[in-house]
Amino acid sequence: MLPVQLGTSDLFVSPIILGCMSYGVPDRGPHPWSLPEDQSQPYLQRALEAGITTFDTANVYSDGTSEEIVGRALAALARRDEVQIATKCFMELPSEPDVKGLSRSAIHTAIDSSLRRLGTDHVDLFQIHRWDTEVPIAETMEALHDVVQAGKARHIGASSMWAWQFAKAQEVARSNGWTPFVSMQDQYNLVQREEERDMLPMCLDQGVGVIPWSPLARGRLTRDWDDTATERSSSDLVTRRLYQDAEASNRAIVAAVSRVAEDRGVSRAQVALAWVRQQQAVTAPIVGATKPHHLDDAIDSVSLELTADELAALEEPYTPREPGF
Repeated sequence: MLPVQLGTSDLFVSPIILGCMSYGVPDRGPHPWSLPEDQSQPYLQRALEAGITTFDTANVYSDGTSEEIVGRALAALARRDEVQIATKCFMELPSEPDVKGLSRSAIHTAIDSSLRRLGTDHVDLFQIHRWDTEVPIAETMEALHDVVQAGKARHIGASSMWAWQFAKAQEVARSNGWTPFVSMQDQYNLVQREEERDMLPMCLDQGVGVIPWSPLARGRLTRDWDDTATERSSSDLVTRRLYQDAEASNRAIVAAVSRVAEDRGVSRAQVALAWVRQQQAVTAPIVGATKPHHLDDAIDSVSLELTADELAALEEPYTPREPGF
């Protein structure tokens, strides 16, 4: 895999980013389907062997244990300068209930705790997990700038918010000479394309890299629409509130994915991931893996190029819907 530039920054990432919410102590936090350390390491090792060098986690994933597992595995399997580590702050950890939000104190405590759990002196990308309505954005951006100036993060990024909020944050940073965001991690897939209206064009215009989460729509694009019974879907609180509208459109999209996959002789996951990767604003999709074929499909999708006719067939059934954060 050849690395790709994250927007116009000097950070290069792998064309598939391994999402590490899947790895953590199952009884810590709200993800009982996460894989414990002994089961996680083979996925991290396989990813590295295939050329995936970028790993995305968050302090809240499995109450910090995702960071611990990822940090230990990468320290054992790779040199620090060979990998790019991304993490996030904002949400409340069960073990650290006082560290939440995007105040100055919360951000500085969060980065120090994340670095300790990851076992590194810096992360390559430090992201805000959501927008904080309780803290002035100037306080947040100045604190993030200080984190970069201290060498604890090479770059900063944002995730899922309204485009006007992202534009406001960037302007506050630039007008004060502070560090701007270099990336946007938002939800983007064949059944949730509302980011195409404002966020993605803005990122493309401003040189901001886009690293979408849930490029497979929590797996809904990899199987028939009515086939929803998975271990994760039964316990994932986020999944329960997503993809609840535009059902006729969603069914048609999933059927189109199935037809293209059958015609190409590849999996549905490869088709859905290839579509995301071929969108102009996208740098690299973030893919989770809890089964070997999840990782194999992600790796194989990098070499799959969809034709103009295939892209059109996949996109035609889409209808407007509520954005999903």
